[in-house]
Amino acid sequence: MKCPFCGEDDSKVVNSRSGRDGAFIRRRRECLYCHKRFTTREKIENIPLFVIKKDGRREEFDREKIIKGILRACEKRDIPYSRIEEIVSNIEKSLYNEMSREIAAKKIGDMVMKRLQELDEVAYIRFASVYKEFREVSEFSKEVRALLNK
Repeated sequence: MKCPFCGEDDSKVVNSRSGRDGAFIRRRRECLYCHKRFTTREKIENIPLFVIKKDGRREEFDREKIIKGILRACEKRDIPYSRIEEIVSNIEKSLYNEMSREIAAKKIGDMVMKRLQELDEVAYIRFASVYKEFREVSEFSKEVRALLNK
């Protein structure tokens, strides 16, 4: 690892700590040439996932899009952000564990719907109205009836 102060290649690891959820390792290093210390982070590189949209386009998976959609659905609901983050992390982990590197947007939407239904029924209906593209009030009432019958 190159020293950011003098540019030399030789350094030693003085201390290592695991980051949040073991997602990365924080290493404190000391340059063997100038003896200054600096911090590095080591993280596993994920192979990119691609989302196949309804119109056939492909775009790189972006967890922030899921977070924004869930936040919109959960607006003014008593749901902590940490719970939303947990849902998105579980979905992301599940997607990366699949063998395919291309995932249909519908599959991701269905995963979000399932988790929102368990989390908060109002948020679920809000998300469903956008995701399923409700055009009429009858579609809302049909979804609410299905929810009440469960």
